[in-house]
Amino acid sequence: MEIGIYSFGERTVDPETGQLLSPAERIRRLLEEIALADEVGLDVFGVGEHHRPDYVVSAPAVVLAAAAARTRRIRLTSAVTVLSSDDPVRVFQQFATLDLISGGRAEIMVGRGSFIESFPLFGYDLEDYDALFEEKLDLLLRIRAAERVTWSGRFRPPLRDQGVYPRPIQDPLPIWVAVGGTPASFVRTGVLGLPLMLAIIGGRPRNFLPLVDLYREAARQAGHTPKLGIASHGFLAPTRQEAMALAVPAFLAQMNRIGRERGWRPLTPDYFEFSRGREGADFIGSPEEVAEKILYQHERFGHERFLLQLTVGTLPHRAVLRAIELLGTRVAPVVRAEVARRASTAVPGTVGR
Repeated sequence: MEIGIYSFGERTVDPETGQLLSPAERIRRLLEEIALADEVGLDVFGVGEHHRPDYVVSAPAVVLAAAAARTRRIRLTSAVTVLSSDDPVRVFQQFATLDLISGGRAEIMVGRGSFIESFPLFGYDLEDYDALFEEKLDLLLRIRAAERVTWSGRFRPPLRDQGVYPRPIQDPLPIWVAVGGTPASFVRTGVLGLPLMLAIIGGRPRNFLPLVDLYREAARQAGHTPKLGIASHGFLAPTRQEAMALAVPAFLAQMNRIGRERGWRPLTPDYFEFSRGREGADFIGSPEEVAEKILYQHERFGHERFLLQLTVGTLPHRAVLRAIELLGTRVAPVVRAEVARRASTAVPGTVGR
């Protein structure tokens, strides 16, 4: 199993100074986080695109290119690229360039986006939310498949035997699709034969099992091999008590602030006592507890990649770096070894529950 981290480059008040982080300082910290993740042997780091004052990453490929120069092995992905409001030609060019800079470590994770600020910013109508994504994903896949492209659609001028450059080292350049809870999205991703990244950031993860089955069945029916990733919130410290004391206030502040925008019911600290347990969505605890929960979830989902968002709100930077180190040195080796052991003894064609 691949284990990694994703971040949106949140820009909120630093609990140690009481001051709002400057964009430059948050980018500096983010690059330090990526470099450490590479150093401690994690497999993937993703950065997500937002167009709001409380996040600093509006151009994931630029941030990842800076990270590429500081790392050697870790794979670098968007998490996500809001493809619906972007130009697939430019997205491909940017990540092909990143692939060249990084020596073949770039990936694109595309999605429709959980925030909508990019749509009016780039002149798109939310009424076309689904149609935009479907059309632009089609074009992105056409560009990935062939150097010269002829294509036409509703939302972009046509291409008539035009070349798209540069071409990446990887052929094909990996493209993942990030999904929430829409059944049609799971089926479409499976039919296209693309890896699927499932965001589980609340509620009971087991409720997603029927949707994952839809994805896998659609992929197999179309002649593809499914590949599943799960992305969740969490935090690590040497003890459960320290992890909870650090993470819960930051997570609460961030989730409730976003929740007020969306009309969600406010969370309370008691929520995290459930969510950090086996049947909850969060991974907050000691390295041993986090490893055990990843493996418990793997029994059910049989996923090939797990990504953890550590910075749901601003936490002390030293504590974030320590969490990255714990994930890379004490969680990842245990999880990889156990998943490999399970694979060696599994009955062919089965997926754990």
